[in-house]
Amino acid sequence: MAVIRGTACLDRKTKNLVKRVQPGDIAIINHKDLDEVCAQALVDAKVKAVVNASPSLSENYPNLGPLTLVKAGIYLLDNVGLEVMEKVQEGDSVEIAGDEITVPGSWTGRGEVLTLEKIQKKMEGTKRNIGIVLEKFVQNTIEYAQHELGLLLGDIEVPDVKTVFKNRHTLIVVRGQDYKDDLAAIRSYIEEVKPVLVGVDGGADALREFGYKPDIIIGDMDSISDGTLKCGAEIIVHAYPDGRAPGMERVKKLGLSAVKFPAPGTSEDIAMLLAYHKGTELIVAVGTHSNIIEFLDKGRKGMSSTFLVRLKVGSILVDAKGVNKLYKRKVKFRYLAELVAAASVTVAIFAYQFPVTRQFLRVIWLKLKVAFGI
Repeated sequence: MAVIRGTACLDRKTKNLVKRVQPGDIAIINHKDLDEVCAQALVDAKVKAVVNASPSLSENYPNLGPLTLVKAGIYLLDNVGLEVMEKVQEGDSVEIAGDEITVPGSWTGRGEVLTLEKIQKKMEGTKRNIGIVLEKFVQNTIEYAQHELGLLLGDIEVPDVKTVFKNRHTLIVVRGQDYKDDLAAIRSYIEEVKPVLVGVDGGADALREFGYKPDIIIGDMDSISDGTLKCGAEIIVHAYPDGRAPGMERVKKLGLSAVKFPAPGTSEDIAMLLAYHKGTELIVAVGTHSNIIEFLDKGRKGMSSTFLVRLKVGSILVDAKGVNKLYKRKVKFRYLAELVAAASVTVAIFAYQFPVTRQFLRVIWLKLKVAFGI
C-alpha cells in the first residue's frame, strides 16, 4: 500500500486555506458538500491530498467538488471527523495510508477513500433527490423574495462612486466556475472596448492576474489579497441591510478608504445593481452563478436576490460563462461564413425596423469576435 507523506495545512474555511497552502502539502479542511470552485482552487494549488473532516459529497444534490479533485489525481480522504482539526497542527508531518491519516507517534484517524467510481455512484443517487431539493429551493426563494422586492423595485440606496459607468460597458468578474478560461477568451473584447472593470472579492485578484487593474472592488473583503486592495481601485464594502459591514475593518487596517453598500443578496448581485443604476450600456459577467447546482453550492436557502437582480438588469446582461468552449470546437470556416451572412441580413432588417436594437447588435458583434478569436 502506497503511503502519502506531506506537510499539513489546515483551516476550517477552504477559501482561507488556499491562500497559503503550498504545492505538495496535504490540505485538511472541514467543508461539507465541497463545491467545485473551492475544489478547483485546491487543484490549482497543487496539493498532494485532501483530508476532509466532513462529508464532501452531498446527500441532496450532485455537487461537483469531489469529482473535480479526484479527476485531477488528488487523493481524497473523506469524513474523518472534527477530531482531525484538533489533533493535527499546521506544519505537522502527516502520513496517509489507505483510509488512515497519522501524525507519527501522536494520533491516527480514519475516514473513507473517495474513488472516481464511488463518487459517480453517489452522484447518480443524489440526482433522484433533485426534484425534492428543487421544490424546497423554489419555496425558499419565494419566501426570501417577499422580503427582497426592494432590489427589483429600486428601493435601495446605491452609493456614489467616482468611476463613470454611463455610456460604457461594464465587466463584472467573480471567481466562479471556469472564470480563468472565460476571462482569457474575452481578452480582445476587454482591450478594444475598455469596459469598467469590477472585481467581486477574489474576482479582483483574477483581473490583476491577467494584467488588468480593477476600477472597482466590491464585496465583503474576505477572499481578496491585500495587494489587490491596495492597487488603487475604488472599494465598496458589501454591508448587511442594517448597515453592519465586517469587511470595513480590514479595509481601514490597511489605511484605505471605502464606501458601504447595504443590501441583501450576494456581492455579485449588488455589483450588477451598481452598474445598472449608474447607467452602464452593457454588463458582461464572468464567473457568476447561473444554474441550480451553483446556487446550491453557494449554500443559501434561497438565491432570490440573484433571480430578482437578473430580472431587473437582464436586458443589458451578457453572461460570458462557457464562452471559452467556443475555441475548443473545430468549425469549418464555410459554415461560419454562411451563418454570419444569414444572420447579418436578418439583423440588418430587424435593426432597421427597430432602432432600439443597437445594443443587440453590439452583443452579436461581441459573440462573433469571440467565435473568430479576434
